[in-house]
Amino acid sequence: MNSKSILKLKELLKLYDLDGYIIPKNDAYFSEFSKPDRLKAITNFSGSAGYAIILMKKNFLFVDPRYTLQAKLESGKNFKIIEIPKYSPKDILQKNSKKITLGFDPQLLTKFSIEKKFINSFNLIPIKQNLVDKVVNFKESGFVSPFYRLNKKITGENSLSKINRLIKIMKSKKIDNLFISAPENVAWLLNIRGKDNPNSPIPNCKLIITKNKKLFFFSCPKKIYKIKKIKELEKLNFSIYKNFENIVNQLDGKNFCIDQNTCSINNEETIKSYFNIKSKQDPCYNMKSIKNKTEINHMINAHIKDGVALTKFIYWIKNLNKKKITEIKALTKLEKFRKLNKDYLFPSFNTIAGTGSNGAIIHYKANKKTNKIIKKNHIFLCDSGGQYKYGTTDVTRTICFSNQNRQIKDKYTRVLKGHISVALTNLKKINQGKKIDNNARKYLKDVGLDYGHGTGHGVGFFLNVHEGPQSISKYNNIRLKEGMILSNEPGYYKKGKYGIRIENLIYIKKEKSKIRFENLTMAPIEKDLIDFKSLTALEKNYLFKYHLDVYSKLSKYLNFKEKKWLATFI
Repeated sequence: MNSKSILKLKELLKLYDLDGYIIPKNDAYFSEFSKPDRLKAITNFSGSAGYAIILMKKNFLFVDPRYTLQAKLESGKNFKIIEIPKYSPKDILQKNSKKITLGFDPQLLTKFSIEKKFINSFNLIPIKQNLVDKVVNFKESGFVSPFYRLNKKITGENSLSKINRLIKIMKSKKIDNLFISAPENVAWLLNIRGKDNPNSPIPNCKLIITKNKKLFFFSCPKKIYKIKKIKELEKLNFSIYKNFENIVNQLDGKNFCIDQNTCSINNEETIKSYFNIKSKQDPCYNMKSIKNKTEINHMINAHIKDGVALTKFIYWIKNLNKKKITEIKALTKLEKFRKLNKDYLFPSFNTIAGTGSNGAIIHYKANKKTNKIIKKNHIFLCDSGGQYKYGTTDVTRTICFSNQNRQIKDKYTRVLKGHISVALTNLKKINQGKKIDNNARKYLKDVGLDYGHGTGHGVGFFLNVHEGPQSISKYNNIRLKEGMILSNEPGYYKKGKYGIRIENLIYIKKEKSKIRFENLTMAPIEKDLIDFKSLTALEKNYLFKYHLDVYSKLSKYLNFKEKKWLATFI
């Protein structure tokens, strides 16, 4: 954190006659991988979600329960940490009748987010030039990586078919034009990918599509030369962002659809000046959430490759850990195991490798200052994932190296029971994430405990590891359907002591009249932390069948000792 930058920012508040300034996490593409990361530059907070408000005398950092502990460690000296949604800015800042004046960058906030957090409580002033950019020198990489295409053998459906399906939905809803502002939705629709994010093959771009099949593609001109040559995409009109208003002005029709979560105030105001905004729900989200058979098969293969790497790692750290292994050494070793597969590309997010008290920090990232030696009496939480050709993985295992006390085994077993409860959900009876989330927490809540994150998030096909609209959380009402992929990851965290999480990726499979979750993740679940007396016969049978499946899929890729060890889980 640069305290000089904060002081310079406060000087700008005086210049612009502001009481404060809002700094969101996201960039203009609204992805969780922001570039530049203005929030981190000012606050030192490295989490994937949150926002700061800088006032003349105080600084506030708003984060959800996943990040409260991390934010205190990274930013607590200079910022007051506020937990959302428990508290909103008006709860903290509005202490008298006088409205505070807050400045913001209209390219980085949506009308939806402004209305949700700030409207009616503050005077809001849009400022075109980002104030953080005025005080922080962000170095731009000179390297430009081109966008590229995925063929039908990988995606299972060509882009023309997807566009036709989308236009059919637009016409049924009387939408003349759709602005696709979320780059992952453009990537899905056009079957293109890029290298604009560190952990996701997202191409930073935006798209307008009309009901008459006109497509206007906005991106950096240097990145499009490969996709320009693709016959399937020859009808794309390539443009720079400066031409956005001119193109909108030339479009036919009356009604526009935008995405409330990723359409900036700037873009919404431009569209609104020429068209009626009929809908704020981009249909691509729902379309993209349903994976076809080809995508599911690629994901299954990616998880077998990933499972081999993770199983080798767990065997190594449990059985061959004779030297002093640190968290950083452990996550580096896991990365080496993944790299043994030629189809592995890069991590799908920053690996969380926390031993002892670091495991209690839900989204912990080891660094030189925090890096601990993994002691024999500690439990070790490792949450990691990979991007493969072609598939996205995300898996968490909690590992022990010695016999643990009864309290830890009890908490681990309650988390495991919640995990199994999700996996065995009868989706004919319960098909909403909200209800499944409640069942996952039941065994912890029986003894007055809980965890501060959702039980599961949606996952993309060779896209973002976190993808909506589906999730298993307290607030999600989206109906779960065949082909959706989610995570199943209940946990428990004892501050200053340890963290427990068990995560598999699952997909929704339909067989005859049955619809159920099927595991994608193939890796052994720590058995030395289980209180088997607390498991029902159904739960024991689930574990047996799961490990039998893991063994049958992975054993041929393991050496003799690894194979023998994996057989002990059955």
